[in-house]
Amino acid sequence: MKVRLDRWLSMLGVCSRSEGKDLIRRGAVRVNGQAVLDPGAAVETERDTLAVREQPVDGRVIRHVMLHKPAGLLTAARDRKQPTVMDLLPPVYGSIGCMPVGRLDKDTTGLLILTCDGEMNHRLLAPGRHVDKVYTARVAGRLSEKEQRAFAAGIVLSDFTAEPAELEILTAGEDYSTGRVTVKEGKFHQIKRMFAATGHEVLTLHRSRFGPIGLPADLAEGCWRELSGTELQSLRKAAGME
Repeated sequence: MKVRLDRWLSMLGVCSRSEGKDLIRRGAVRVNGQAVLDPGAAVETERDTLAVREQPVDGRVIRHVMLHKPAGLLTAARDRKQPTVMDLLPPVYGSIGCMPVGRLDKDTTGLLILTCDGEMNHRLLAPGRHVDKVYTARVAGRLSEKEQRAFAAGIVLSDFTAEPAELEILTAGEDYSTGRVTVKEGKFHQIKRMFAATGHEVLTLHRSRFGPIGLPADLAEGCWRELSGTELQSLRKAAGME
């Protein structure tokens, strides 16, 4: 991305735009190893190197993250009263506009993708794209073929009809059962409402996969990492951008 140097510093959260101008004019900012004195100088954020006061700065403003969301956090960029998933990331990710792709409920755990690519974000959530999301749900009561047939047929809810989904029964007990659910949409409280419509309260819900990306076994709850090149390529393909 080509931007002005002073805007680059501001986007990265290094300083304000006016403070950046002052730093640049004092020779405290180097691009590709050379001091640049013009705040309006054009830079390539994903290619050029940056140092401020002799300290290297990661200048990328387009980043993509996978996060293992714990319960108790809102899936939001910010909230005045409650902690959000962005509190788990360094502040620079908020500064550059890295946003969650869709949402997980506050009490839902598992895989969350965040990206600075607004077009990819939009495409992955588009109703016509049908990107699979896979969840494991622990529910009250015994699951049976009746619930599987209901999920496969699509469930009529008060404000919309949930599209057909796959329900795989992992355990079935008199008091509790677990099931793996694959849906192609992600509306508000959808899985909880689908189970409720079949007579089961969801006790815990965990997302293990979003499209081609699975939650790695070694990514602990509350931890995050950037997507690999291969993962990003597969996600872009799922979004129809390859």
